[in-house]
Amino acid sequence: MSVNLSPIGGAGWQFFDNNGIPLAGGKLYAYLAGTTTPETTYTTNAGNIAWTHPITLDSAGRVPSGGEIWLTSGVSYKFLLKTASPEVQIWSADNIYGILSGFANVDNFTGDGSTLSFTLTATPGNETATNVYINGVYQFKNTYSLSSATLLFSTAPPITSLIEVSYF
Repeated sequence: MSVNLSPIGGAGWQFFDNNGIPLAGGKLYAYLAGTTTPETTYTTNAGNIAWTHPITLDSAGRVPSGGEIWLTSGVSYKFLLKTASPEVQIWSADNIYGILSGFANVDNFTGDGSTLSFTLTATPGNETATNVYINGVYQFKNTYSLSSATLLFSTAPPITSLIEVSYF
């Protein structure tokens, strides 16, 4: 799984209440965009240690331990910022994606006329984060699907065809 730095609460962010005072003990909630379904955020670019939900800000109104917030690549988030106690919402931001590193993963394969399934070296965020080409011709999203790091074509690419998959 790949992750990208969050544009909200990422490195160095400081949160304030409506009076301009650092939001000590404030709570930052992360949800799937447009919902109240909690969505995991991560502490590092390895994407292997999840933040608690919600993230409780330190006494200076920052993510604890000089922390960063990393988001699953290709997943759209909604953030809610609330005061410590009682919890009162200060703001929300919806449809937030992580900041792309600018580097796409690229995997190349050769079709054999019968293989439908190809294993990628990393897991794309979702189908919208992929571009698939066979012999240089873009493949529409309805010609394949993704399951984790597995690309599955609805029809096997032709024998000796060159398959290129670029994704974030």
